Amino acid sequence: MSKIILVLGGARSGKSSYAVECAKKFRKKTAFIATAEATDEEMKRRIKLHKLSRPRQWKLIEEGKEISSVLSGLKDKYGVILIDCVGLLISNLMAEGLKDRDIEKKIKEFITSMRRSASTLILVSNDVGSGVVPEDSLARRFRDVIGFSNQMIAKKADEVILMQAGIPLYIKGREKICKN
Repeated sequence: MSKIILVLGGARSGKSSYAVECAKKFRKKTAFIATAEATDEEMKRRIKLHKLSRPRQWKLIEEGKEISSVLSGLKDKYGVILIDCVGLLISNLMAEGLKDRDIEKKIKEFITSMRRSASTLILVSNDVGSGVVPEDSLARRFRDVIGFSNQMIAKKADEVILMQAGIPLYIKGREKICKN
């Protein structure tokens, strides 16, 4: 059975770089599933910088929506699978026009596929619920959907880490698998 590690944090909290360093510690064959989609020049630059921050020998899989299928297809080929990020996955699903209940179903399928994996899974996700209530309905919907999704994933995770200003705060798990 897999180990699931959830790394949460706000914008520029250090969550992605922390997850990469955590994955490196395992010294196992690693796959990186990137959910970002290059929709404009600024996002293309961000994706390029992210790629440069990871070891080149890691298998890169770019998939923004069908993460469960990707995990099923990987079987047990990798000791570590890093998925960055759940927030972009949800954003992509919302952009596809999926309703909240359909996104919840996808997240449940995702969790099931993670539990079937023999790999250690490290997930990066946005924590956006600590700020002000967003002004528009789409932003409020995103905040709510990612909040509920993070709760579902955290409940099944072995370890949950909240990144705050580049500092990891361990909020679930006794092993502290990714501890520096």
